[in-house]
Amino acid sequence: MTLSLLDLQAMAIRFRDERDWKQFHKMKDLVLGLGIEVGELGELVLWQEDQQTAEKLQDPAFCERVAEELADIQIFLLYLSEATGTDLAQAVQDKVTKNAAKYPIEKAYGSAAKYTEFEA
Repeated sequence: MTLSLLDLQAMAIRFRDERDWKQFHKMKDLVLGLGIEVGELGELVLWQEDQQTAEKLQDPAFCERVAEELADIQIFLLYLSEATGTDLAQAVQDKVTKNAAKYPIEKAYGSAAKYTEFEA
C-alpha cells in the first residue's frame, strides 16, 4: 500500500502527539535534527569510493540502514513542513518548475554547471 505525503505526515504527527513530543519540536531543533540525520546517512558512505558503496548496496542489511536514515530524514521534513505550514508536495512541485526554468535541457544536459554559469 502506497501512502501519500499527507498520509505519511499525519502518521508522523500522530506518532509525535501520542508521545507529547511537540513541545520539543521547536524550529531550531527540527532543523538541527534534520542535519544530524543527513549526517548519519553521509556517515554510511564517508571515505568510500563509488565501487565500495555499490558493493555495500548489494547487502540487504546495509540497504536497511540506508532506508532507516532516509526515513528519519523524511520524518524531520514532515515535521518541519507541519511546523511552518508548508505544503511539502506543492513546494517540491514549485521548486522543480523553477529549476526547469533555470536549467533548460539544452543548456544543462550533462553539465554540473550552476545556472549562473550558462551563456545567455
